[in-house]
Amino acid sequence: MATKQKILIVDDDNNIAELISLYLIKECFETRICNDGESAINTFDTFEPNLVLLDLMLPGIDGYQVCREIRTKSQVPIIMLSAKGEVFDKVLGLEMGADDYMEKPFDSKELVARVKAVLRRYKPQVQEIQESDDKVVRYPDLEINMTNYSVKYMGERVDMPPKELELLYFLAASPNHVFTREQLLDQIWGYEYIGDTRTVDVHIKRLREKLSDHEKWRLATIWGIGYKFEVQQ
Repeated sequence: MATKQKILIVDDDNNIAELISLYLIKECFETRICNDGESAINTFDTFEPNLVLLDLMLPGIDGYQVCREIRTKSQVPIIMLSAKGEVFDKVLGLEMGADDYMEKPFDSKELVARVKAVLRRYKPQVQEIQESDDKVVRYPDLEINMTNYSVKYMGERVDMPPKELELLYFLAASPNHVFTREQLLDQIWGYEYIGDTRTVDVHIKRLREKLSDHEKWRLATIWGIGYKFEVQQ
């Protein structure tokens, strides 16, 4: 019998948390509920969830800090939930390491669809680590290895979440090829991902903060279209 995937639900409104839990249990997920940030951090270690649904407005330690704490030790997918619908809040959440962001109130079917879509994108990472032995792209002072999900820049290992690494690998594997934001969303987040193209911009920004332009290559913006991994001929 297949092991159920586990979802950690973090929301200070227990009625909302219970409702989310019911929908997910109906879809054969195992759930655990926390109503504050401190218990969420502690429960994360013992419950070992496959995905975290994380409300931002929590008593004590807020959702942003919970996300930061989780990202120091795990790349498990995080979907942030918040009544805050401003672009700033969405971008901040994504910059903290969230994989998706949903505004409250949300449709239960959409929530379940996003959970499944994010998990589908996350699951192949384990399979590729076990099965792939040649997914490596190399450029001067840069090595992107999809076999063990690592990046080396100037001889040093660079820590980055799976989505950043996958985006970098996808672009670098097709040098000088221009991809639209929509194409990158489809390839990295999956065609069922329900989000906006700003997600791509945020991840590119984070990659540029970690990888400065090299004399032989760079992450180039093609204004009005998208991005490419530009390599000097």
